[in-house]
Amino acid sequence: MKRSFVVPIIEKVAKDMGVEVHIEPWGYAGTLVLPDGRKRYFRGASFDLNTLGASEIAKDKDYAAYFLKRLGYKVPDGTTFFAPKWAEVLGSERIADAACAYAESLGWPVIVKPNSRSQGRGVAKAWNAQELRQAIEEIEPYENVYLVQKVVPGRDYRIVVLDGEVISAYERKPLCVVGDGVLTVAELLVEKQKQFVHSGRDTVVPVDDFRIRNTLTKQGLTVESVIEKLQTVELLPNANLSSGGDAFDVTDVLHEAWHTLAAKIAHDANLRYIGIDIMTEVSLSEPPGEYVLLEINSAPGLDNYATLGDKQRSRVEAMYKKVVEAMMK
Repeated sequence: MKRSFVVPIIEKVAKDMGVEVHIEPWGYAGTLVLPDGRKRYFRGASFDLNTLGASEIAKDKDYAAYFLKRLGYKVPDGTTFFAPKWAEVLGSERIADAACAYAESLGWPVIVKPNSRSQGRGVAKAWNAQELRQAIEEIEPYENVYLVQKVVPGRDYRIVVLDGEVISAYERKPLCVVGDGVLTVAELLVEKQKQFVHSGRDTVVPVDDFRIRNTLTKQGLTVESVIEKLQTVELLPNANLSSGGDAFDVTDVLHEAWHTLAAKIAHDANLRYIGIDIMTEVSLSEPPGEYVLLEINSAPGLDNYATLGDKQRSRVEAMYKKVVEAMMK
């Protein structure tokens, strides 16, 4: 297992502050021993900051959407369905057939996603029942519950908040390649992977992912297609950085109204540390208009954000210093 990006930063910050720190052998989890003997634990980007109940709600996309909608936030239209083994336990008939019928009522295409996974794993766009069933079959071996949602158009943003203060904000773009008129999509993906390695990102490009094949097919392409010079081709339906997406920092231009809104969402979700995913048609340099609150995350990782440049890495290091300070309270 690769040593977590978070750990060396937390370790250095804690030692600089005179706080005793112990890291387990894999380099992914640790404990801080405070001067008064109290202990604080962390695992990856999960810190002893958020309460257990609020964190568990955030991890469950359906529960989170339910409570956020009840609080007046607009969330994606959608509902849950179950893998057959779980549906049997529940005595439910909400399996793939019902999911396809529901998708038909929503209107194609739809988004299907595992209910409790992060980093964009399993998120697919289905344009018909066959593709929806394919996506469901990929999800069911590791997830009992999945969501079928209406596609939300717009620009995809993540805002990270710590104790009511926006730490970072960035626009996310799906995994894509830019043609040079010579290389095939598969070859461009290999080059993309080299770029990730060079920049320090641990993202692994899923070259053989069925979602890439389906996305290319909609554009009349395959992995063997040569892309014209400077032509951009999107390859995945989701913009998660862990899935190979790109980030464009907007922290410094974030409109004050978004700061206020993000702090309110964090407060309503009862999360001191939170990643807020928003889809909107406008730039975040403008005041909020129509937007959809896609998801919330109680342990937002900033590994990939930190690879954007020295400024972003410094911002992440400063944030983790605040995390340690917050855990000492």
